[in-house]
Amino acid sequence: MLTWFISDLHLDPSRPAVIELAQRFLSTTAKGAEHVYILGDLFEYWLGDDSPRHGLEPVLEAFTALTQSGTKITFMHGNRDFLIGNEFASQYNIDLITGDEQVIDLHGTPTLIMHGDTLCTDDHDYLKFRTLVRDPSWQENILSQTLEERIQFVGKLRTISQGAMQEKTSDIMDANQTAVEETMTRHGVSQLIHGHTHRPAVHAHHTGQRWVLGEWTDHAKVLRCSSTDMALITFR
Repeated sequence: MLTWFISDLHLDPSRPAVIELAQRFLSTTAKGAEHVYILGDLFEYWLGDDSPRHGLEPVLEAFTALTQSGTKITFMHGNRDFLIGNEFASQYNIDLITGDEQVIDLHGTPTLIMHGDTLCTDDHDYLKFRTLVRDPSWQENILSQTLEERIQFVGKLRTISQGAMQEKTSDIMDANQTAVEETMTRHGVSQLIHGHTHRPAVHAHHTGQRWVLGEWTDHAKVLRCSSTDMALITFR
């Protein structure tokens, strides 16, 4: 039985090609799999479970079809879609992981899964912002606003974020090696899978192996796992 790991789809109606790619992956490649894990940033942004879904229907319908066929889907929040809640998860029969770190049994191997943003410990400004937006009181306040107010707010945040990213070096936005190894040691694992950095690769650490998933564009780097092997493959 296969297990798939994907992340950083950044689905948005303005990117119909990526929506089509995701729908095709879920309907063909993932069909018959035992489990699909989505490690964050499924959407470019998510304003709450009352968010408009126009244009996203092909993927959402594919979720329903896949879970009805017997494949389990588990979702972990990213830095773009941390407001996905129980209502959304229940509607599409998706298991929701609310923590930042989770150890799973991956075909007999204890494996740590994360979105990966908390590993970027050199990006101090982002981590301060992350602390703010992950605070339950902050989220409650945002969700109490009208949808129009939330849309305007997210638009401002995206403008600020794009400007900040242009001023940062690529190393600052990558996973810190010490943070990676300390996190793996804390959980007692020799295998870590995450996304976020958009730098798909397999890294060897003295604590074990780290698999990094890719961003979805005209193709996607996804991780295929079975009881006998693991491989990052390109899906087009």
